[in-house]
Amino acid sequence: QVQLVESGGGLVQAGGSLRLSCAASGRSVSSYTMGWFRQAPGKEREFVASISWNGVRTWYADFVKGRFTISRDNAKNTVDLQMNSLKPEDTAVYYCAAGAGFGASTKNEYDYWGQGTQVTVSS
Repeated sequence: QVQLVESGGGLVQAGGSLRLSCAASGRSVSSYTMGWFRQAPGKEREFVASISWNGVRTWYADFVKGRFTISRDNAKNTVDLQMNSLKPEDTAVYYCAAGAGFGASTKNEYDYWGQGTQVTVSS
């Protein structure tokens, strides 16, 4: 089993930055695609970004391209999401996930989920 714990969320003004971190435990996630999703109140959980097992390939939702960067450190069993130029519409609970599919971008492709961390962007 894999346990994922997110951290780094908080309140930030529009235009600001936050760095989310996800720490995995239980087993190594070095062979998994790691992803970030988010869910705003009343909305479906949506894909934000993912990174291949070796960190070579990354994928982003169009609405975060150029603003967010996903990275991973397999030695530390962690994955990060650097979020810059934040907008009020980025307000959501952000979830870390681990899945076996290469380039996975849908919820069903992920097997393990964290509990989420709240990100609030004020205007």
